[in-house]
Amino acid sequence: MDNKIWLITGISSGLGKALAESVIEKGYFVIGTFRNESQVAEFNKKNIKNAKAILLDITNEEIIETSIKKVISEYGKIDVLVNNAGIGFVGAVEETSMKEVRSVFEPNFFGTLKLTQSVLPFMRKEKNGHIVQISSHGGIKAFSGFGIYNASKFALEGFSEAMAQEVAPLGIKVSIVEPGPFRTNFAGKGLGQAESVIDDYSETAGAFRTKLKGVDGKQEGDPLKASKAIIDLVNSENPTLRLPLGKVALMTIGMKLDSVKSDLEKNRKTAEYAVYG
Repeated sequence: MDNKIWLITGISSGLGKALAESVIEKGYFVIGTFRNESQVAEFNKKNIKNAKAILLDITNEEIIETSIKKVISEYGKIDVLVNNAGIGFVGAVEETSMKEVRSVFEPNFFGTLKLTQSVLPFMRKEKNGHIVQISSHGGIKAFSGFGIYNASKFALEGFSEAMAQEVAPLGIKVSIVEPGPFRTNFAGKGLGQAESVIDDYSETAGAFRTKLKGVDGKQEGDPLKASKAIIDLVNSENPTLRLPLGKVALMTIGMKLDSVKSDLEKNRKTAEYAVYG
């Protein structure tokens, strides 16, 4: 197929759904993933010529490999991979069980990593491709009550930043999208919460949990506008490594950069002394 093919994970709702719709409207071909068969059937019924839905469990390594090989066999290539599937989670670090931690890292980090690894051999063969990682402003700055989710996105950004340097000479581009609050299901039904609640954290993590649930559906960001920004990024000649989206993201990421710079300057003499004496 001469048309550009986008593989987008998690297109049942939110940003993934908006992006899939926008990419189709632009005339590109979308392969989108869902987690249940009825959604796949419904999507394919509505989109016969310009898109194809597939069933994919992002936490199952074998299914990921099989699915990517099948896509390549049928369509010949993947021009753009958008790793959008993932979950939100709130709770203080101490409140969160290891089982809950793993449930966040499986889709947000391990699944995304495995899917990226599975697509890369085909992009290397073509000497072309663009991998778009949907992170968060919480992938740069951590928030009380969001620590485990922050950790999963920090990990995503870490390997993506390194990978961008590794694949650039091979003609492959990598971009990390860092949205602030957007009107999706993130703070609603899709939000995981620590089962344990510790009263000592009521004014920090607890307050954040309440605030996050309270803004569900009222966030500043428009998923359709975000989708346009992502498409423009992919179509640009020299896409940036990071794309913050929204005023809140600009503010919080700016705060983090200021904080890091402040710590750097305050400890400059100590750092230099530790090396040079």
